[in-house]
Amino acid sequence: MKIHYFQRYHKGEDVATANTMLLLSRLYSYSSGKFFQFLKEQYFGDVVFEPELAFVLQDKGKKSVPDATITQPSFKLVVETKLTDWFYKEQLINHLEKFKNEEYKVLITLSSERMNEAKKKEVDEKISAYNSEHQTHIIHVNTTFELLAQGVQDVITEHDYEMQEVLDDFVDYCHNDKLIVISDAWKKMRMQLAGNTFDFNVAENVYYDNMERGFSAHDYLGLYKQKSIRALGKIEAIITAVRDNGELVYNAERGEITEERKQTIAKAIEDGKKYEYYLDAHRYFFVEKFYETDFPKTTPRAPMGTRMFELTKILKKDELPETEKIAELLRNESWS
Repeated sequence: MKIHYFQRYHKGEDVATANTMLLLSRLYSYSSGKFFQFLKEQYFGDVVFEPELAFVLQDKGKKSVPDATITQPSFKLVVETKLTDWFYKEQLINHLEKFKNEEYKVLITLSSERMNEAKKKEVDEKISAYNSEHQTHIIHVNTTFELLAQGVQDVITEHDYEMQEVLDDFVDYCHNDKLIVISDAWKKMRMQLAGNTFDFNVAENVYYDNMERGFSAHDYLGLYKQKSIRALGKIEAIITAVRDNGELVYNAERGEITEERKQTIAKAIEDGKKYEYYLDAHRYFFVEKFYETDFPKTTPRAPMGTRMFELTKILKKDELPETEKIAELLRNESWS
């Protein structure tokens, strides 16, 4: 049974805020350096933000020269969370009084969607006026749960296994509560490890995974084997199959349940037994066709889990060609 780090039994802004703060606190506990890197990249923009401890020898003062000083600049982030763009200007301006004498001050508005441009402009103008009146410098950053999760993803590596597991569960929670609404699945490719089952997957145009494992929406599936993504397919159906009292119970999450797909699932269950895989509760990704490709990983060691790629960025195209052509173009690219 999969362990969840983030509560799913209740919904609402308070739960969304608590889960987000838990994610960030876990990141800080895991690596304070990565946490501060996340803050720098996501919330401070062009501001020179150096919150880490500074060790200075012979720090001269007006009247004395101590042997050493250890200092840490202060900062405060005030977060206002909404499930959608229901931010109230008056409430946000009142939040500015929460800031005192901190060196760095950031007001974060967090939601499932970006703030309306006209509203954001008005909020920013009011903050600018407040800054002038109080001789301070408060930054306003409007962001989304998806961008926050992506920001954490950007500062951890494929070898940060513990933190990656926490982040994956946060993303799964956000999808479950509709805090991340994926509208760009058409350009996303999910990489999956497929060593033992690669030949079967390609021959039957299907890939299976444990049903408890969460994932974000994507239209393409890439199969990894021997240091490279070697097969690419466009998903046309996602079906779960759970064994209940000896019988398989099917559910279509995408596409249709057909007799042919049921037969393919039965073949997968039999094939899995060769490797002592017991497919009693799994999710099956059916693709139109797996096309051969060679999209190599250039850094040492194989990845430990899944990875999401944005094909438009990799191929430098605004629109994607047919799947076979994508597979061909990926042969000219690589990843790390």
